[in-house]
Amino acid sequence: MLFGPSRLDAETSQLLRELGLRRRDVSEAGLAALARLSAELAETKAKLARAEELADRDTLAPVLNRRAFLRELHRTMSEVERYKTPAAVIYIDLDGFKAVNDGYGHSAGDAVLRHVGLLLLDSVRESDVVGRIGGDEFGIILNRAPADEARVKAQSLSDKINASAILFAGQPHRVRASVGVHPIAVVEDPETAIARADEAMYAEKHARRAQGQAFAGF
Repeated sequence: MLFGPSRLDAETSQLLRELGLRRRDVSEAGLAALARLSAELAETKAKLARAEELADRDTLAPVLNRRAFLRELHRTMSEVERYKTPAAVIYIDLDGFKAVNDGYGHSAGDAVLRHVGLLLLDSVRESDVVGRIGGDEFGIILNRAPADEARVKAQSLSDKINASAILFAGQPHRVRASVGVHPIAVVEDPETAIARADEAMYAEKHARRAQGQAFAGF
C-alpha cells in the first residue's frame, strides 16, 4: 500500500506525532499498520462516547438521569461562581402521577414520564438542562437566567404540563405540575440547590391546596 502526501489521513498523522515519529522514518507497511490502529482507536472512542451518552440518559424519559443532572448542575455553579452569571434550578413534581400508575399500570406511568420529558425538552433553550431526579420529579437548569425570568419560565412550563393530555391506549390522561424555583447561589453545592428548589415546590403545592386548588385526579 502506498501512502502519498494526500493519502495519509489526519488521524494517522496525529498518531505519528503522538508517537514521536516522522513519516519518512516509517515503512509503508508500518504506515498501513498505523492507519489500521488509528481507525480502531477512532471506533473505540466513538463507542465510548456513545456508552457515556447512554449512561447519562434516564431509563424512562428522554432526559438526563440524576447523576448526569447533578454533574451539569455542578458545571453551572462553577460558571456562576467564576463569571457571576445568574442561573436557576426549577423543580417539578407531577401531581396525579400515582393515580396513573395505580389506575392504569406502570406502562401508562412510563408514557406520562416520556411525554413530560419531551414537553420540557421542547420548551427550553439548548443551553438549558433537563433531567429526571426522582420517580415523578424533574429538574431544569436555566443557564444565564435571572430569578424573575426563571419564575416566569417555571410558570410557563407548569401551564404547558397542566394543559397537556397524555394519550395511552386511546385514553387521555392528565397530571398537574407543582413547581419550585431556586436561584443558584455561589456558596452551595448541587444537592443543596436541588433541596432548596424542592422546598420551594412544596411551598407552592401547599399554598395551592390551602386555596382549595388541589389536583382532583381522574
